[in-house]
Amino acid sequence: MSGQRIAVVGAGVIGLSTAHELAAAGHDVTVLAELDPLDTTSAVAGAIWFPYAAERSAAVDAMLASTLARCTAIAGDHPEAGVDLRSGVIIERSAEPDRSWTAWAHATEADASALPPGATGMRTTVPLATMSLYLPWLRDRCAALGVRFERRAIHDPDALAGGFDAAVVAAGVRSGALLGDDTTVVPIRGQVVRIENPGVEEFVIDDDEGDAITYLLPRRDCLVLGGTHEVGATSLEPDPAIEAGILERCARLVPVVAGRRILSRAVGLRPWRPTLRVEPVPGRALPIVAAYGHGGSGMTLSWGTAERVAALLDAPPAQERS
Repeated sequence: MSGQRIAVVGAGVIGLSTAHELAAAGHDVTVLAELDPLDTTSAVAGAIWFPYAAERSAAVDAMLASTLARCTAIAGDHPEAGVDLRSGVIIERSAEPDRSWTAWAHATEADASALPPGATGMRTTVPLATMSLYLPWLRDRCAALGVRFERRAIHDPDALAGGFDAAVVAAGVRSGALLGDDTTVVPIRGQVVRIENPGVEEFVIDDDEGDAITYLLPRRDCLVLGGTHEVGATSLEPDPAIEAGILERCARLVPVVAGRRILSRAVGLRPWRPTLRVEPVPGRALPIVAAYGHGGSGMTLSWGTAERVAALLDAPPAQERS
């Protein structure tokens, strides 16, 4: 079923990756979104390939592997995209840490002398995107494939029937309410502060305590310090007290960042649900595929999600398969 007119609702990393994949498959694609890509949650994301707040399943495992391969290729073939292969350390606080991610990314035991007392850790090299470069690059790649972009609020995907043959809902935390059939989506608030990079070249991630996750992510334009994991919180205003805690924790891990000039600060709402939803939505006025619920793993699952959506929309209808 090639050559369909497909609307993609949402212009974050999932929406843009999906639009790219559908256009590359020969579809006539339009991205519908209220926000510019740089105003979405994706622009706030840490944007490092690492499974975070996402389900474990065979389908998700395949998406992890695919996205790692695609991002690694982009880093090598398209330096202008803003994706770099960065080395760093994942600090582990649990007695039985989850190292399932090492099935795709090569990793070695970190030197204990470089870790906090009592912690273990793994060293690895994975893609990390400077989103101020990557999102515009991805948008431009879509446009080069013929994708159109409309700044347009969508309140009912069924209203797209007639103008489009199918639609993809990739609107992040709004997706469940937009479809009206899913109340399981929960925002996970993440706050970051961006500082001048004093020369930090390696990332550090430390999932250390409760609502806090500490990380330092060196991008081309700044050093991103984070963060938070506030389930159900919805405020998009940066909290000064939370920021102070982020700065203190990051300086404890990497002392050279203390007192560095703050460039900007931001908050994003990660779209979490018990399981990732990448599936057809039955009973609608036109074929709709849902693509949301990535938690903190939007970038990490982006290309794998896009490939899955494209496969679903290219599959014949159920009645034709029976």
